[in-house]
Amino acid sequence: MADASSPAATQTIDILIIGAGVSGIGMACHLRKECPGKSLLVLERRAAIGGTWDLFRYPGIRSDSDMMTFGYRFAPWIKPQILADGGSIKGYVTKTAAANGITERIRFGRKAISASWSSETALWTVEVGVEGSSEKEVYQARFLVGCTGYYNYDEGFKPHFEGEKSFKGQIIHPQQWPEKLDYTGKKVIVIGSGATAVTLVPAMVNKAAHVTMVQRSPSYFLPIPSMDRVSQLMQKMMPDKWVYRITRARNVAFQQFVYQAAKRRPKAMKRFLLSTAKKQLQGKVDMRHFTPNYEPWDQRLCVIPDGDLFRVLREGKASVATDRIERFTPQGLKLASGEEIEADIIITATGLDLQMFGGMTLTVDSKPVKPGDGMMYKAVMLQGLPNTAMVFGYINASWTLKADLSAEFVCRLVNHMDAENYQQVTPVAEADEITEHTMMGSLASGYVKRAAHLLPRQGKSGHWQVAHNYKTDTALLRDAPVADEGLEFRRVAKAASAGKAR
Repeated sequence: MADASSPAATQTIDILIIGAGVSGIGMACHLRKECPGKSLLVLERRAAIGGTWDLFRYPGIRSDSDMMTFGYRFAPWIKPQILADGGSIKGYVTKTAAANGITERIRFGRKAISASWSSETALWTVEVGVEGSSEKEVYQARFLVGCTGYYNYDEGFKPHFEGEKSFKGQIIHPQQWPEKLDYTGKKVIVIGSGATAVTLVPAMVNKAAHVTMVQRSPSYFLPIPSMDRVSQLMQKMMPDKWVYRITRARNVAFQQFVYQAAKRRPKAMKRFLLSTAKKQLQGKVDMRHFTPNYEPWDQRLCVIPDGDLFRVLREGKASVATDRIERFTPQGLKLASGEEIEADIIITATGLDLQMFGGMTLTVDSKPVKPGDGMMYKAVMLQGLPNTAMVFGYINASWTLKADLSAEFVCRLVNHMDAENYQQVTPVAEADEITEHTMMGSLASGYVKRAAHLLPRQGKSGHWQVAHNYKTDTALLRDAPVADEGLEFRRVAKAASAGKAR
């Protein structure tokens, strides 16, 4: 294979992975084990492993899924935290890469710009920029795997606010958190009510003079314990691998139960979530701030460890305002109600800017391909894109559950192609199969609506539908035959041979 220290690829790589975050490292580990004869290279734009967990540096950054399901299936998470901090997650991913011989297969500081497929040679040609320079590199690969997540790493979503330039303090987006920001004794406003905002507020109250969460509309919150006491007890009696397997199965079942209950009995779930919030707030905060105008799981449900957000609100260390922002003022914000909130720092936790394949341009035989024009096949491959997979985790459960299944399917597909001497595989569908529904399903969050035109579509039936269900996907990706009517396999006489695996 092409050496990870060489200036550019001079021979064909079997499998090229874009991204060294949770998805990319997981994919590489699976391929290394299940397809040991394949040459493998990972391109990572940043200077370190971790993806999201290397990018975000804001106070309190943590997972919003439990670590027994967010961890890899093959690498047990043995710490007692249920929701782990960002540094711990990055360390876990980095350690997993090293333990599986992946680190030396990563080329850092490489941004994939474009990828062009040739059906004549059955090869992807990928143009790559070298971060911090004008240098370009070109890589060729038989199979391409996008593990770049679904949002723009350069900038988050930031709506226009009237009078923003008049504000005399600092305005910060969590995605560009200043390394040495000192907010000790400062009045802080956090705009937003999603996972980032509800993490920031309790994390900042111990240093800040006061923190106010300003939200346009409320969200649903579910307090969960920060430590898994049952798992800790089991670890005293049985091996860590057993505990991980048992707890993982339990937590998967719980995640699916909560989601299905919300969809099947939304009124009952709403009553439960609102009564839980009311009990936590103990009459200290008006419930209008925690009563959304949509049903549970129409937008993501936010989990909060030990109810920390509720605690800082009822203790008066933080407050919440629900209103439309009329404008920024020199001293803070003016709301539509006329209320003015003073601040030294305003944090715009206003969401993500979605992006597919890390913003790469894709062409097949010189024809441009846009992800939003096609459907997802088994939620892993994109209609019309040969020899390509894209890892996209769950929206209603831990991301890594789906990433693991996707990697297992890619391994099975690669091995099937070798066994049958195929060089090309392409998802194909009837023209009338496509619908207007995106791969995000019924999720109606703002960032999904804004990027609907960019997202791959769902089909009317079968493997063209994105289930967002672990049990369904396990049967589809791990157990079902690889070859079916949704995939077109080809033998290509002029296909280039790949380098040897290291």
